[in-house]
Amino acid sequence: MAGYIFYNYNPNMVAAVIFIAIFGLSALMHTYQLIRARTWYFIPFLVGCLFECIGYVGRALSSQEAPDFTKNPYIIQSLLLLLAPALLAASIYMVLGRLIRLLDANDLSIISPRWLTLVFVAGDVMSFLAQSAGGGMLATAKTKSAVKRGENIIVGGLGIQIIFFGFFMIVTLVFHLRINRNPTQKSQEITTPWRKLLYVLYTASLFIMVRSVFRVAEYVMGKDSELQSKEYFIYIFDATLMTLVVVSLNVFHPSRVINHDKDRKRIVSQDGYALESQPVGREERDGRYSLSPVRPKHTHRGIYGEVNYGVGAGRIRD
Repeated sequence: MAGYIFYNYNPNMVAAVIFIAIFGLSALMHTYQLIRARTWYFIPFLVGCLFECIGYVGRALSSQEAPDFTKNPYIIQSLLLLLAPALLAASIYMVLGRLIRLLDANDLSIISPRWLTLVFVAGDVMSFLAQSAGGGMLATAKTKSAVKRGENIIVGGLGIQIIFFGFFMIVTLVFHLRINRNPTQKSQEITTPWRKLLYVLYTASLFIMVRSVFRVAEYVMGKDSELQSKEYFIYIFDATLMTLVVVSLNVFHPSRVINHDKDRKRIVSQDGYALESQPVGREERDGRYSLSPVRPKHTHRGIYGEVNYGVGAGRIRD
């Protein structure tokens, strides 16, 4: 990359360290929340947090090299900060699919939950791969034409991300409007704050969308543009927005609604009957329960003793 200008400014050490701390602490909190609630679908989100943290480590290293920047710290910050939001988005897509199934609202979604996660995560993977390829080309570019090709591929990847994320926001909005007009029985009975989770998804999606549009403008306008010549733009339209995304999902973690196992002694089945948890042998110690319907029992006293009937086999008591 002889003659390639890594930065049009000297990266600020203090700003980089601040965001290393923010994303590092958020990643630690997400690790705890993920393990505690066993929300494995949030692993991509956690990896995205780590990408953000390590990306700003790269910027901090670059700040110590000015003006003789080296390639490796630049590549670290450039690639990881570029790719992190795609990982955050993957988990956000999976949250919506799980929420729709939780509310028994499959018919209210434009896309069946069975396909929703698959479609959007597939789009996210395409975006991720395109941005990775473009970023890799930039990292190894030795001519201006190679740099331009890398930037164009990155813009294409970001364009895919914007298209899929825009459609995702439409799907979320339509689902929200429909379930407000025609609530399912489950959505009325469930006590967890699922509507708040939807608002958090809206907010996080909007922030990622704005950040992606900023990144497209940054690459389209070129290396000598105002957006790439002033460092504060990346901290306003990337670092700050991604901070709001990861912290908002620390404050309102999806496990408050989905995978809410803490007090699941009684839940409601799809046919409206209460379900009562019953310990099953050794599994009781592991926190796993079998569920059996509970309906009003009727008692009949006969010559063979007292008979309790409900659902399933009767029980005779002498």
